[in-house]
Amino acid sequence: MKQTQATRRLGEQLREKLGYILLFEVSDPRLDLVTLTAVEVAVDRSFARVYVSCDASRYDEVMEALASAKGRIRSLLARSLDWRVTPELDFCIDRSTDEAERITRALENVPATLAIEKDEDGYPIADAAQEAALDD
Repeated sequence: MKQTQATRRLGEQLREKLGYILLFEVSDPRLDLVTLTAVEVAVDRSFARVYVSCDASRYDEVMEALASAKGRIRSLLARSLDWRVTPELDFCIDRSTDEAERITRALENVPATLAIEKDEDGYPIADAAQEAALDD
């Protein structure tokens, strides 16, 4: 979706309203500990893509809960927005936190011994075992 400064502001406004609705209006325990990370709004305000983050083991149940509550959420949203058209909501899982965790775990597995020792001139110091292997 093409995002302009105006649609970004509308997305942020919509994210705040949806957050309030999910926190106080919808009483589904499957939606506990769910974070709305971003909302992209179409230029004509008829469609909004809502990115949701949660624990990876709960993706299916959270999406199921959002699908079953979508009508109620949209109805409550229509009452709280002063927009002419209430946008159709499309909930998507935001997997960026999973990717960040995967990268962090990968970096933790990189040994600290990869740092190469250098002599006073800045040239790498070869290990004696490596030199012996090269001489063979």
